[in-house]
Order: sequence, then structure tokens, then C-alpha cells
Amino acid sequence: MTTPLAHERYCDEIVSLTDSLRTAINGADLEATVPTCPEWTLRDLAVHVGGAHRWAGEIIRTRATEELPDEQVPAFTPDGDDPAVLDAWLAAGAAGTAEALREAGPDAEVWSWYRDRSAGFWARRMTLETVVHLADASLAAKVPYTMAPDLAADTIDEWLEIVAHAQAEGDPEAAELRGGGRSIHLHATDVPDAEWLVEFGEDGFTWRRAHGKATVALRGPLTDLMLVFNRRLAPDSDRVELLGDAELLDFWLARSSFG
Repeated sequence: MTTPLAHERYCDEIVSLTDSLRTAINGADLEATVPTCPEWTLRDLAVHVGGAHRWAGEIIRTRATEELPDEQVPAFTPDGDDPAVLDAWLAAGAAGTAEALREAGPDAEVWSWYRDRSAGFWARRMTLETVVHLADASLAAKVPYTMAPDLAADTIDEWLEIVAHAQAEGDPEAAELRGGGRSIHLHATDVPDAEWLVEFGEDGFTWRRAHGKATVALRGPLTDLMLVFNRRLAPDSDRVELLGDAELLDFWLARSSFG
């Protein structure tokens, strides 16, 4: 439904966003709990991001036709607890994955859990995975978080695509996102034309980039809309404005929390 960013841009952003994550956690307490992922410490979060990069990179490098077990991914976890080792491991994983993606090009066929089985899917997925987890790391380390508007918008687009895919695949939570006559409108106040309309029907939901009257509307800076939609910022935060049926937005957020 949307046009992703250029493949080379995603490759660059995997490295750049990981550098930002490394900066955010540099000198922080790696045993601190991540508020938005309370089952993780800051170290756990960093290892999750770096492991995901290396896993996707190995899928691309080997042109895998099926899901790879973690044990088949070289250096899937860092060697020891030294923060310097973790930092170097994160940097090397991001660089290696970006290199594999550039070499493969966006159209190379590989396994994925999504309907798009291409290297281009993984370039986008790893970029936007890092966008969201950089927010987690920044919150835990108590450092500022900002995101480029096109990446924030792409993160919303991709998440809507993933939830729609989950509904089509029969995910029980996503299956409940239905019911005629209800809708959600996201309206960025700082970026022109950054608006989304999610409409519920009897058979599921559809979405499009559009302005429209809705059952509930969420207005605010684009990055904050993205954070709310990814459950990283509470919808009643004073950084956004919620108009209409707040329970409908809660209903969406509660049933799009898988993964």
C-alpha cells in the first residue's frame, strides 16, 4: 500500500541508527530496566537488536530458503559482558548486515515470515526494528530521542502492513480488529500530509493515507504518533492530543501488541 524508501537508504540507516543506539547506551547502566520492555535490561535490549541484525544478515548472505536457527548465526550473541565488547559487536553486526544487503540488492529472493520474500523486506524490517528499539534504549538511558520524518512515517506504514498481514494469517488478536462503522485517524501536526485513516469493517480493517472524520483521532508530532502506535508512548501523554473514543484506540493497541 505504500512505497518504501530506497534500498540503499535502509542499508545506511541500519548502521546510522545502530550508531545512535550505541551512543545512547554508552556509559549507561546496562542492568537498568527498559521501561517500555520491562522484561529486558538495557543490555538485553542491545543484544536483541544486534542478534536480529546478525540473524537477518545471515539469511541474506546464505540466501536462506527457510528460517535459520539462532545457533547457525555466527556470533549471534556478544562474547562476555564487557561494555566495550558489546559496543564493538553491535557496530560489526550492523555493518556486516548492511554490507550483505547492499551486495544482494533489494530483489534477491530469501526466506521471510512475510509475504514479501526479498532482501528488500529485510532491509526495511531491520531499519524500522532499530527505529523502535532506539526509542526503547533512549528512554532507558534517559537521553533525547528524535526520528527523521520519513522514517517515522515508514514505521507507521510498516506496522499497519504487519498487523494487516497478521489478521490475514489468522492471528487471534488481530482477528478481533473488526466491526463496522468505527475508525482511527492519525494526524501529524508537524509534517504535511502525514495522516492515516484506519477503518474497521465486518471482515477486518483497512487503512490508507488520508484525512477524514473518525471515531477517535490522535494528533501530535509525527515521531510521537509513531511512538504511541508502537506502544512506546501512552496515548494520554500530554505530547499528543486524543479526541473522541479513547477506548477504540486502546482496543487497537491491545490487539496489535504481538511480535
